[in-house]
Amino acid sequence: MVTPRYRSSASLRGIVSAARELTQDTRVGDSIEAVLRIIGPLGGGTKYGKGRPLVDALEEVAREALLLGDFALAQRFQRCAAYARGDIFLEVLEHYYDAEARQSSEEGVRRLVSLGVDRVVSLLDSLAEDHPEATVADVQKLFRGIAQSMDHVGTGDGEGGVRLTTRERRRLQQYGHMELVLRNLPRPASPEAARMVADVLADVDVGLLAQVLELKARRAGLDALRAAVDDPDSTESALHTCLKNQEWIFGGAYVRELARRQYTSDAVLDIPLLRGDGSLHVVELKRARIGELVIRRNGHLMLGAPAHHAVSQVQNYLRAMDENRGTILAAHGVDTRRASATVVIGHPKYVTGKVTRQEIAETLRMYNAHSARIEVITYETLLESASRMLALSSVRQTPEENEGSPV
Repeated sequence: MVTPRYRSSASLRGIVSAARELTQDTRVGDSIEAVLRIIGPLGGGTKYGKGRPLVDALEEVAREALLLGDFALAQRFQRCAAYARGDIFLEVLEHYYDAEARQSSEEGVRRLVSLGVDRVVSLLDSLAEDHPEATVADVQKLFRGIAQSMDHVGTGDGEGGVRLTTRERRRLQQYGHMELVLRNLPRPASPEAARMVADVLADVDVGLLAQVLELKARRAGLDALRAAVDDPDSTESALHTCLKNQEWIFGGAYVRELARRQYTSDAVLDIPLLRGDGSLHVVELKRARIGELVIRRNGHLMLGAPAHHAVSQVQNYLRAMDENRGTILAAHGVDTRRASATVVIGHPKYVTGKVTRQEIAETLRMYNAHSARIEVITYETLLESASRMLALSSVRQTPEENEGSPV
């Protein structure tokens, strides 16, 4: 069992305190005051109250806000509880609810990008000086060599007049989105090159940079899932690993994947997703290699036994959560009444019995048309849908990227 890494801070207190102005409800306000009493007074020293009592008090505010129908406030305190429990970093919480800290973080990213580009220009200046005949292929070779040696470099201790704050060092270590080579690099770039880079960076859109990084991560996640599906020996566990914290793959209706997977004594959910209205959506994963996903009986196509078993399993989950809706909402702040579900099972290429892809799709459409709360899809459908979402996202970014290109 992993021991929680409880956290608290002045930033958390400020975010909670600011939330008092966002509600007029007495019960919610009293719950917020209870949280502030646990954290302690601002400026009362370096230690603030933390631990299980603080997490419980934050989750209580989230539950009260949910019952009131204030989903934005509920989500704020769910995120605060996640930080206090040690599930997310303070930078993530501040990104959502502390404008000043967010601006400071964005400025830090700009500085890091500026450093990186400055070093790139230094390398190019040195290459041009030492090898005036260098070609594009030579430049590519140079940077491939740098990329291959990234495991052996670090942030250093400030050579070249550059010093990173402790917070910036921690961000690099925690997220790994960017590694800067600060040791054993060529001389600084020329003043002309520095001015050119400064002009370029003046128009850097940090939000766009974050979107590009997110798209890259999503493509990598989708490629990993596709590789797992293509492997006939992949287990449900392997597929689940590829889909963990990848709620975007299931569409834009979901806010996030919930950390808690068990809400009743006899049901452990594969992937519990939270909708924007605070309700639950369950994703049940089965193997991709299912020979009898769709079968032909007496000339008619129908779902085979593995699919029916999976649907029956999910029906039992939903029934149990319907019956315990009040208890689950009070304890965990998640509304399970009339929760919906998706069963992801099989792939047409593994289906036996001379059933075509079109026939499989039509059989699933017919089945889903008669089911109100549970949808059955194949991994092929899931991958195709996610690929289309990525393609649309890339198209939306292309004009902005082209307009901002310095080339």
